[in-house]
Amino acid sequence: MKNIIALFLIFIAATYAFAQESEQDTTAVDTTRHDDAALSLIRVADSIRVADSIAKSNLERELNELKSTEVKRRKELEVKLRKISIQDSLKDVAIKNEIDSLKGKTTGYPIIIDSDTLFKIYTKIGTISPKERADLITFRLEDLYDQFITGIDTIEIVDYGQTVDIVFKEKSLINITEFDEKWYEQSKMEIAQEYQQIILKDIIDYKESTSFFTLLKQIGLAIFAISIQVGLVYLVNLVFRKRVDNLIETKRGIWFKAISIKELQLLDADKVTNVALFVAKALRWFINLFQLYITIPVLFSIFPPTQRLAEVLFGLILSPLESIFSSFVNYLPNLFTIIVILIVTRYIIKFLAFIAKEIANENLQIPGFFPEWGKPTFNIVRVLVLAFMFIVIFPYLPQSDSEVFKGVSVFLGIIFSLGSSSIIGNMVAGLVMTYMRPFKIGDRIKINDLVGDVVEKTPFVTRIKTPKKEYITVPNSNILASNVINYSTSREKEGIVLHTTVTIGYDVPWRKVHELLINAAKRTENILHTPTPFVLQTSLDDFYVSYQLNAYSMFPNKQPVIYSELHQNIQDEFFENGVEILSPHYRAARDGNMTTIPESYLPKDYEAPPFKIRLDKDENI
Repeated sequence: MKNIIALFLIFIAATYAFAQESEQDTTAVDTTRHDDAALSLIRVADSIRVADSIAKSNLERELNELKSTEVKRRKELEVKLRKISIQDSLKDVAIKNEIDSLKGKTTGYPIIIDSDTLFKIYTKIGTISPKERADLITFRLEDLYDQFITGIDTIEIVDYGQTVDIVFKEKSLINITEFDEKWYEQSKMEIAQEYQQIILKDIIDYKESTSFFTLLKQIGLAIFAISIQVGLVYLVNLVFRKRVDNLIETKRGIWFKAISIKELQLLDADKVTNVALFVAKALRWFINLFQLYITIPVLFSIFPPTQRLAEVLFGLILSPLESIFSSFVNYLPNLFTIIVILIVTRYIIKFLAFIAKEIANENLQIPGFFPEWGKPTFNIVRVLVLAFMFIVIFPYLPQSDSEVFKGVSVFLGIIFSLGSSSIIGNMVAGLVMTYMRPFKIGDRIKINDLVGDVVEKTPFVTRIKTPKKEYITVPNSNILASNVINYSTSREKEGIVLHTTVTIGYDVPWRKVHELLINAAKRTENILHTPTPFVLQTSLDDFYVSYQLNAYSMFPNKQPVIYSELHQNIQDEFFENGVEILSPHYRAARDGNMTTIPESYLPKDYEAPPFKIRLDKDENI
C-alpha cells in the first residue's frame, strides 16, 4: 500500500513539473512572437486618433474665440470642422460595415490564462489581426499574474478619447477601440469596466489556487483519491476471489455443464468452468484498469497545471460516449419509423398466416384454390412482404448510403448470383410443383425407375422412402424434368388397377384361365371385389397365350405385398384345378400327335392320327 501511494505521489510531482515547464516554454514562444513592432503599430494608431481629436478640439476652441466680425475665418473653420465630422461619420459607417461583416463569420480568439477563458477578441487594431491582438493581450496578462499583488486600485482604466485602456503600472494591458464599441454595442468605458472585473476576479482565484494552503489541500485530495482507488481495487479483488470464483466452483456441473452437439462433446464441465473463471478474472482486471483510468484524470484535475491533461483523458472517454449518445438521439426519428414499419409488417404477416391456416383447414374455401396451396403461398407472400419491408427500411438504416455498405451489398449480390444458379433452379422447380400438385406427402410415386413414398417436400429437394426403407433425396429440378407417376391419386376415387401377366398354352381353354385368374384375385387381401377383377388377353404368341389379370385396390402403398399374395393365389388356384403354368414349345416333327386345339372345339368322332415311322430295308429296329 505504501509503495503504491509513493508511486502515485512521484507521478503527480513529475507531471506537475512537466506542466510548469510546458507553460514556461509557451510563455517564451509568446514573448518572441509578439515583438516591439506590434506595440509600435498600436501606438501609431492611437497617436493618429489622438491627433485627430486634438485638431478637432482646437478648431472648435478657435471657432468659439472668433469675433462676430471675422466672418471669412469663421467659414473656413466651419468647413474644416465639417470635413472632420464627415470623415468621422464615414469612419463610423466603415467600422459598422466591417463589424457587421465580421459578425457573420468570426468566432473570436479566446484569452486563456491558466486554463481559464476570460473573454474573446473579435476586432483588430490597424493592421493587427484579432488573433495577434489576443496573443499580445494573453502575453501581457500572463506577465501580470506573476507579479500582481491583489488590490482593487492597482489595475486602472484610462480614457484617451479614441481608446479606453486598462493599465497596470502605467503599462497598457488592453486597448478598447471604436471597433469593440460597435461590436459589443456598448460604450468603451463599459467594456473596460467589465474586462477589469473579470481580470481582477480571475487573479484572485489564481493566487488562491497557487497558495501553499491550496497546494496542501490539493495534495490531501490526491492522497484521498489514491486511497479510494486502492480500497476499490482491494474490494473488487476480494469480491471476485472470495465470492465470484467460489460461486463458479460450487456450480461446476450445475450451471457449467458439458457442451455437446448430439454425441460429440466439445467441452466437458471442467473446461466450461475454467472458461467461466477466466472470464471472471478478465472482468476483474478490466474493472481495475477502468478504475485506474478514471482515477488518473481525477488526480490531474486537482492540480491546475495538469487540468488540461485531465480534460484530454476524460475526453477520450466522454467524447466517444457523447458522440454515441448524440448519434443515438439524432437517429431516434429513423428508429421510430423502423419500429412502426416492423410492427405493421408483423401484423400483416399474422393476418396472412391466419388466412393461410383457414384455407389449409378448409374453413375458408376459394374456388380454384386448393387447401394444400395455403402454406406455400403464405411462405411466398411472406418473403415478398419482408423484401418490401427491407426496401422501405433500408434508407433509414445508419450508414446505408456509405460506400462500404454499397460495396458489401454488391459483393454479396455477386456471390449469390454466381453460386446459386442450381439453387434457384431447384427453388423455382419446387415452386412450380407446388402449384402443379403432382403429389403430396405420403403419396406412392414413381420417378423414372425410382418408386417410393414421399416423406418430405422442401423448396429445393424432395425425399422419398422406398419399399426397402431407403431414403433418397431427389432435386426438384430433376423431378420437374421427369415423368411422375402418382399411384395414390386414384385411391381417392375408384382406386388403382394392379395387373400381372401369365402365359398359358393353347391346350387350356381361355374361359377356364379367366375363371382361375379372377378367383385368385378375389382370394387376395386388399383387392376389391367391386369393381370386379377382369382379364385381358394381350397377345397370341406361337406357343402360348398372354393373359393379363387386372384388379382394383385402394392400397397403392402396399403393392409389393399385394402382388406377392396375388401370385401365390394364382399358383394355388391353377394347381388345385390341374392346370400347369407353363409356356409350351413345339417341334415341327409331330406327325400323328394329338392336336393342341381344345377338345371342345374338335368333332365328336375325332381320332388322333397315329405317328408314322418308316424304316429303310437295311436298318434294324
